[in-house]
Amino acid sequence: MMTTLAEWLAVQSVDSGLASVVASMAAASVDIAAILRTAPVAGQVGLVGRVNVQGEEQKQLDIISNDIVVKYLEQNPQVSILVSEELDEPLQLQNQGRYVVATDPLDGSSNLDVNVTVGTIFAILDAAGGLLQKGTAQLAAGYVAYGPATSLVLSFGPGVVVFTLDADGRYVLTDGHVQVPQASAEYAINTARERFWDDATKGYVAENVAGETGASGKRHNMRWVGSMVADVHRILMRGGIFLYPLDSETVSKGGRLRLLYEANPMAFLVEAAGGKATTGRQRLLDVMPTAIHQRVPVILGSAEEVARVEAWYAKG
Repeated sequence: MMTTLAEWLAVQSVDSGLASVVASMAAASVDIAAILRTAPVAGQVGLVGRVNVQGEEQKQLDIISNDIVVKYLEQNPQVSILVSEELDEPLQLQNQGRYVVATDPLDGSSNLDVNVTVGTIFAILDAAGGLLQKGTAQLAAGYVAYGPATSLVLSFGPGVVVFTLDADGRYVLTDGHVQVPQASAEYAINTARERFWDDATKGYVAENVAGETGASGKRHNMRWVGSMVADVHRILMRGGIFLYPLDSETVSKGGRLRLLYEANPMAFLVEAAGGKATTGRQRLLDVMPTAIHQRVPVILGSAEEVARVEAWYAKG
């Protein structure tokens, strides 16, 4: 018998308000999935001529997805504040709810023109702790991967589950116990940035390229989609490691990926599934944020692979 997201949430040992926020994000993602399916036909593609606070050109679908998330969270009295990649400042909702949502409404939107998997990433925190909280304070985190199937990946702490959107617009439980393999032979990194890498990254990748003739003693394959949701989803399903390390070009910004609504929720999910997440020198979930759009280095995935990278940083 199939278990729907609503049925699953009803039996979890979590606050009903928290469960309702997850349900709101899931409902928003159903609308986003529907729009993505027909966006090229409807002409909802291309840039809007605006730049977000990150200095990135916004696509129509970035704005549309953000508006959908805002609509659903405004309807939920449990949510008081929304932090979004597409909004320069936190959005204070009229609700006086207990929860803060931090989200990237449409991660990987640069891939939309070539029909590659994109996603929605979100984290939920207790508003009493303020906006700037360590990743360990997250009460729930998840993402939705819009690919051949639409998958909602979710965790309230230990354990990660996957729901798949069915033809009736319901999320149905399809994997109740996701575990990241401890070891792997796949790594995801943008090798076009090699000239900017630090010595630790260069050393780790060189070992992988050497394969069974090198220190790792096994052959590796490189996989890189360029959509964080797609790359992390692959790692959660079959193992591997994702690296967007600090390098000579991103060091002035602190890194490439955003801490509150990209790095932290993904690190939360990976650790909940038995993996590891680090900046190279510090556990990602222990980083204390100083700004809502703060950037950080991100290295996460199979525990043994992450430990190899950490060992390289320890040499420096």
